[in-house]
Amino acid sequence: MGENIVFVCDDDTGISDMLALIIESTGIPVYVENNSTVLYEKLQEVKPRVLIIDLWMPVLSGDQIIRQLRADRSFDDLYIVCISASMHGEKTAMDAGANRFIAKPFDIADIISVISGELPSAYA
Repeated sequence: MGENIVFVCDDDTGISDMLALIIESTGIPVYVENNSTVLYEKLQEVKPRVLIIDLWMPVLSGDQIIRQLRADRSFDDLYIVCISASMHGEKTAMDAGANRFIAKPFDIADIISVISGELPSAYA
């Protein structure tokens, strides 16, 4: 890891497309996957620095994926931001191993601060 790449996974293409536009506007490369069942494989190929993932998705939920990533030592340096409209989403995301939770609807400034290097030094 370490490449300044952001990966977005949300089954709602409107949200993932908007996030991609926000991230691209900062000059940081972004990859998008709307199907959570192929995300793990894609992350192994791309090795992003940051993953922005929706909590509630069909088949594989965001917390299931976060737990899978946290069990894999090769993803120790991956900074995971979980997004959700769920009232109880923050606890679920943080219990799974996310580094940060951002509630939907989110503020664009919050997304930009996460991806533009305002991360803890261990992730910079």
